[in-house]
Amino acid sequence: MKGLGLKTKAALVAMLIMAMLGTALPALAAKLVPKVDNFILFLDHSSSMKFFYKGVRIFDLGGQSKIVLAKSAMVEFNKLVPPLGYKSGVYTFAPFKQYGAMAPYNPEAVNRAIDPISIDYETYGRLTPMGNGLQQLDQVLGGLSGRTAVVIFSDGDSNLGMDPVAEAKILQAKYGDRLCFMVVSFADNENGAMVNKQIAALSRCGCFVLGEDFLRNQAARLAFLKCGLYEEMADMAGETVVFRSIYFDFDKSNIKPEFIPVLDEGVAMSKSKPNTGVLLEGHTDSVGTESYNQALSVRRANSVKAYFVKKGVDANSITTVGYGKDRPRADNKTAEGRKLNRRVEIKFQPMN
Repeated sequence: MKGLGLKTKAALVAMLIMAMLGTALPALAAKLVPKVDNFILFLDHSSSMKFFYKGVRIFDLGGQSKIVLAKSAMVEFNKLVPPLGYKSGVYTFAPFKQYGAMAPYNPEAVNRAIDPISIDYETYGRLTPMGNGLQQLDQVLGGLSGRTAVVIFSDGDSNLGMDPVAEAKILQAKYGDRLCFMVVSFADNENGAMVNKQIAALSRCGCFVLGEDFLRNQAARLAFLKCGLYEEMADMAGETVVFRSIYFDFDKSNIKPEFIPVLDEGVAMSKSKPNTGVLLEGHTDSVGTESYNQALSVRRANSVKAYFVKKGVDANSITTVGYGKDRPRADNKTAEGRKLNRRVEIKFQPMN
């Protein structure tokens, strides 16, 4: 590629990788249930990512460097995300930078956010402050509701600032069950591999895949996304299907604006299936008396019903029930667990 401009080189490399991968989002299963409400694509943009993966060119992957491979992996990840009402964003660390703010998931918007991330940047002081990037990510996580998957594309190297595993542990302790780490590892030394594996193992919902496996193998890509973003349910007649949950502030039953896109998707699904009813199950955390929480859970379910009816769903097709604090999803001993328990679960079921 001698004599070619940087943009031309980058385009040719991307074409080589895309030609090798040749992937597209398969037809959606009849019933996919999201495991998280948000996901963040978090790319390592440090100096160590400029080096060849394992010190050599990987010709079958079209890669000149780890950053080329990692950026290509982000594009492939985006191709396979099912439209399940997520919010998403695109960020880098080393340095920390927002390329796509958190917003209702749109694959074209995510591609536009990924595209300007440079693969021909000047090295960031020859240093890799991975832990600092995780610390700065807290400012994004703190503004999100529900459960969030942080999808890290990194070689795991860190030689400046906070320890990355320690910083990830701090985030995990703060957000508990609301935070899941998914790691696509381009580690090419023992320390980087250990860092990436330890971060992925912090959460019960954590996922890990080797970057070269992710790029070479469609099955590995699908398994990784299924691990962190959704689960499949068999399309069997007569079954109740869990759609999504929305979450409420403490002692509140009003719908928060960030969950309107989720409810609108639920309304559209309900209207598209005339013989399917909507089941709305309200829940609370453990704070308060049993009788108060029971009434609060019913109010939460009814607020969602009112929204569905306002949008044109037949009230007779909607069933509401309140379970109070009897069916927690997470540990009520932690603030983050209580946030996950203040919810309404939206389900679809066959009408009699």
